[in-house]
Amino acid sequence: QVQLVEFGGGLVQPGGSLRLSCRASISPFSLYAMGWYRQATGKQREWVARINSGGSTNYADSVKGRFTISRDNAREMVYLQMNSLKPEDTAVYYCNRDPVAPWGQGTQVTVSS
Repeated sequence: QVQLVEFGGGLVQPGGSLRLSCRASISPFSLYAMGWYRQATGKQREWVARINSGGSTNYADSVKGRFTISRDNAREMVYLQMNSLKPEDTAVYYCNRDPVAPWGQGTQVTVSS
């Protein structure tokens, strides 16, 4: 059974940084591409970043150059380092595999002064 637990969100000022973590109980974890997604209030969930099993990464244009996705296969963890945060980055952030599994509870990121 797939379980996804995201944590590390919080309130941060514009220009600040946060590191999100995702514990993914997926077997075999190392063979799956993993991604981060976000959903702002009143909007549809959108894709943010992806890392494949080989470590290659892709990013949405809105976060390119500011966010970095990484993974630790031994710990079955996925990370999202978010720098130069903007108010429009405010959302609930989720991780998931590719193909998607049932969603976790997400972690709230609020960027505000």
